[in-house]
Order: sequence, then structure tokens, then C-alpha cells
Amino acid sequence: MPENLTYKDAGVDIDAGEELVARIAPAARATRRSGADADLGGFGGLFDIKAAGFRDPVLVAATDRVGTQLKIAIDTGLFDSIGQDLVAMCVNDIVVQGAEPLFFLDYYASAKLDVDAAARVIQGIARACKESGCALIGGETAEMPGLYAKGDFDLAGFSVGAVERGHVLPRTAEMMAGDVLIGVASSGVHSNGYSLVRKVVEKSGLAWDAEAPFAPGRKLGEALLTPTRLYVKSALEALRVGGVKGFAHITGGGITENLPRALPEGMDAEVDLDSWTPSPVFGWMARSAGIEAPEMLRTFNCGIGMVAVVSEKCSGHVIEAFQQCGDKAMRLGRLIPGSGEAKVVYRGALKL
Repeated sequence: MPENLTYKDAGVDIDAGEELVARIAPAARATRRSGADADLGGFGGLFDIKAAGFRDPVLVAATDRVGTQLKIAIDTGLFDSIGQDLVAMCVNDIVVQGAEPLFFLDYYASAKLDVDAAARVIQGIARACKESGCALIGGETAEMPGLYAKGDFDLAGFSVGAVERGHVLPRTAEMMAGDVLIGVASSGVHSNGYSLVRKVVEKSGLAWDAEAPFAPGRKLGEALLTPTRLYVKSALEALRVGGVKGFAHITGGGITENLPRALPEGMDAEVDLDSWTPSPVFGWMARSAGIEAPEMLRTFNCGIGMVAVVSEKCSGHVIEAFQQCGDKAMRLGRLIPGSGEAKVVYRGALKL
């Protein structure tokens, strides 16, 4: 007689998946907002955009994954903050287009589901969604033995927001020489450049549980997993103040590559590198691995997680709006006439 195989024999445990859904349901329920009232478990997540108060909306969608930063989380067993990184990479991209993030879905895949680890990750996703006013309305958990190595997992997400027609950013036609560039501080490396981060750590010879050279009293792995800032509340408040013509979310590519995406042709960004001091982690990486300032600026955020383009007369009020929401903001520079595609022109020296 042939052996009676089950799905569990093949490495997929349906009961574990159901246990995970039960564990995360209260966290997902806590993210409910106007327009999202359904529980997890349907074939698709529902959202009523009319109930959310929009009259003539344009939808804005963003998707991302955490990337090789996950390797540090896996190696250290520190899973509680990685969900915020995933949410931030999506909702920050949405808010810089002037939109309010509405809902989020996640994707968690592994060789074998570790219910406790997955619950910690997804509960972190839910906390970040709640902080961003974004409902966690669904997701997918997959066990794929043979595709992922034992102990590894992958994490991706998708979010949708909305903005009333006519209010989409950037408004490049309104930008002019003299507009102020306002930088909003990052919390650290955020979720980009971790292939290089891991190379720097390898070169340093430090273990993940060694004291971080740039953060006394904290372990290296913990310090490098400082979660990405969520800029949704502060950016929306800055928009309510008025005068914002555009935002740039500073992710992979740094200020060098990301800021020009929010600028019109024929207009450059003059950035004063003396106007802020990068977090100590960036100086440590640059010195440890001999990374030159131009490479730092086109790989990492170097202490600036978002840049706003604002009219001169409103710049002070916009800085105040960010700071009242708990984000440190400062003048970085201004727009200047350029030629051809927009670019960043740096002045001064990066304080690494």
C-alpha cells in the first residue's frame, strides 16, 4: 500500500497558519479606521473610500520589502521592530505624494512557519499601521519548504492611500528658485543599504551582540535595527500648514538620487552639508570601511529621512509643524536655477 501523505508531511502546517491568524487578529483589529471595519479572513480586504471622507480621490499605491536588513533580524532573533520598517517604506512613499495612507497588506513567507516569530513581526506591522492611521486589512502567510533555507523568511507589503484630485504632490510647476529645502531627521539607517552595512560589520570583525561603537550601552545588532521613522502624521500636518510644494522620501540612493525625483527640469537643489550632523552610525561606517562622502550620500540617508520643498514665507511654520509632531526638522538649502534634468549640488562637508 502507498504511504498516506499529508500536506504537513510535505512541510506545510495549515494548523500553524490558523494559529498565527488567531494570534495577530487583535493587533489587526486595533488598526481599524473609517472605511475599514471587516475582520481578517476574507478572500480580499475591503475598504470603503467614501466612508473615509474622500469626495474625488486619486489612489496612490506603494509596495516594498525589508531587504537584507532581515538577515540581521534573523541572526539576532530581534523581530519586534522589523514590521515598522516594512510599513514605513510603503506609507512614507505614499504621504510624499500628498496622500493619506488608508490600508496595508503584508506578505510573510518562510520554509517553515515559526508562529511566535511571525506573530512578533506582524504585531509590529500592526503597531506601525495604527501609528500611521492605516488599517491592516489582510495579508498572506506562506510556507515554502525547498525555496527558503531553514530559519529564513521574507517580508513584503503593499499599501494604498488617497488624495483629493488637484492636491497630488509634487507641484513642480509652482517650484521656483529660492524655495526652501527642509530636512527631516532619520532615526538611523532605515531600511536601505544593508548589503553594504553587513559588509562593514563583517570587515569590523564585531559580533551582533558586541557593544555598538556608535551607540554605547546598546548591542550592535539592536542598534542597527532601529526602526525606520514613520513620517505620515508630521507630513500631513505640514501639508495642513500650507506652502509645501513637494516631498522626497530619502531611501536607497540617498539625497543624491531621491531629491531630484521631486523637482522639475531646469531646477537644482543646493544642499548645505554643514546644516546637519548625521547620526553617529554613519560616521562609524564611513571611518570603519573607508567609504567616501559621495558614496555615503548616494547610498544612505545620512541622517535625513525626508526633504520638503517649501515656499520661503511658509518654511518656518512647516519646520514648526514637523517638530510639534516629534520630528526634528531643519533648513537644508534651497532651489537654484539649473539646466536639464534636476540634480543635487552639495556645498560644505558632510560631518562624518
